[in-house]
Amino acid sequence: MRILVANDDGIYSPGIAALARVASDFGDVRVVAPDVERSSAGHAITASRPVRHKRTDIFNGVEAFRVDGTPADCVALGAHLWGHVDLVLSGINLGVNLGNAIWHSGTLAAAKQAALLGIRGIALSAHSPVQQGDFSGIEPWARRALEAILADDEPALVNVNLPPQPRGLRWTRQAVDRYNGRVVESEDPEGRQVFWFTVAPIDAPREGTDLWAFDAGWVSMTPLRLDLTDHEALAAAPDPARALR
Repeated sequence: MRILVANDDGIYSPGIAALARVASDFGDVRVVAPDVERSSAGHAITASRPVRHKRTDIFNGVEAFRVDGTPADCVALGAHLWGHVDLVLSGINLGVNLGNAIWHSGTLAAAKQAALLGIRGIALSAHSPVQQGDFSGIEPWARRALEAILADDEPALVNVNLPPQPRGLRWTRQAVDRYNGRVVESEDPEGRQVFWFTVAPIDAPREGTDLWAFDAGWVSMTPLRLDLTDHEALAAAPDPARALR
């Protein structure tokens, strides 16, 4: 199995090195990742200039390339250059991607780009304290999550979040009760007004959601789909031709 590994933290992130090690247990691995951090880039693609890549030998036994583009660019280019890819893994992100964070996550965008190309995509994110670079406690759980997901051909797009001390695996749904983003006002050293875009914790998330599972110590595995259509609203929508009469 050919496995393309990408991320949004950049090719030098310890998280992508950990994921490349785990992925090597499942198949032939190639890393194609941004040359710098592109966190919260969403599903942006580079259309106004050419994109370049450069071989980067920093992973033992794994071919790797750094790209001056977005996470979605990396997957599209990596799949094009390799010719055939069976699976795209994105991460391990330094920080979780739960609930509404899925909308702007560059980590998720790489997995979604895979799904757009007809390739199975799995995004993995972990609790931020692993920023210190020690993934020894996370890698076995990432491996277990991949084993569970890959045991069947479906689902084709999955978002995985790893808590600090996992107690097991749970299939979950996305928490979409309300948006948890907020704007924080501040000042720079010159006294000029600046703004930080950050998040606020959601109290008492609903049982069965990714936020609830993560807070309870479960590895959250959320199957996703690209179809944003509200099918119930579509079925109930009045005939526009009749409305114009």
